[in-house]
Amino acid sequence: MPATPDPVATGRTDPLAVVTGATAGIGAAFARRLARDGYDLVLVARDATRLDGFATELSERHGRSVETLPADLSTEDGCAAVERRLTGGRPVDLLVNNAGIALTRSFLRTTVEDEARLLRLNVSSVMRLTHAVLPTMTERRAGAVINVSSVAGFGALEAGSTYSATKAWVTNFSESVGQAARPYGVRVMALCPGFTRTEFHQRAGINTSSMPGWIWLDADAVIDDGLRDLRKGRLVSVPDWKYKLAVVALRHTPQRLLHRLTRSTKVLVGRGGR
Repeated sequence: MPATPDPVATGRTDPLAVVTGATAGIGAAFARRLARDGYDLVLVARDATRLDGFATELSERHGRSVETLPADLSTEDGCAAVERRLTGGRPVDLLVNNAGIALTRSFLRTTVEDEARLLRLNVSSVMRLTHAVLPTMTERRAGAVINVSSVAGFGALEAGSTYSATKAWVTNFSESVGQAARPYGVRVMALCPGFTRTEFHQRAGINTSSMPGWIWLDADAVIDDGLRDLRKGRLVSVPDWKYKLAVVALRHTPQRLLHRLTRSTKVLVGRGGR
């Protein structure tokens, strides 16, 4: 087993990781890092062609077993397919719940269907897949779950956006479930990056051209920090000092002042690049 990251220490020669939203952004960076560190992989994403190409790349470059599971986690069938994989067959050592979306319109202008899809993908799938994998992990007394959240979940800084509400849920959920799983030797952690250079923002239609360079994080550095915090047993990981400071400010600034600031300035705290 690789010395790094070795977040679960199962004692098996070849640990297995499942990564959702695996063909782009933080999910793809996780898959590359874990393959390099000796993990076999199950990659989950909607685009089967892109998924197969990425799996071939990882397998040829790192000599790992890479399984693909095309699934749309915003649908019942897609989520159920991944649940079946998590509960049947070879036990999973690490689950990375990374799949997620953002809406570019205010709640006042979105449809119920759009909002329901956001909740199914950002919230319900995280809950269901975590719930599916934990019984085997707690029985084996080994395993870990990383739920990719966002610094945006620490405050309602974008009027009308429900993305931050979904990430607040993911962070709170992970922290709570992590406390319950810890006595069984299982770790559950929320990874809360700020703005990370990936294609997430372009795919979501978010204009980032006016954002200063210093605000961006590197996806590989985000994963380094996250895996380091997982090894330390932390329940919530906020990569990079500038976003740690932002979280402190969000938690301690009076809400009335915070809302006034967001109305008068463009406050940036980040949507994790998935």
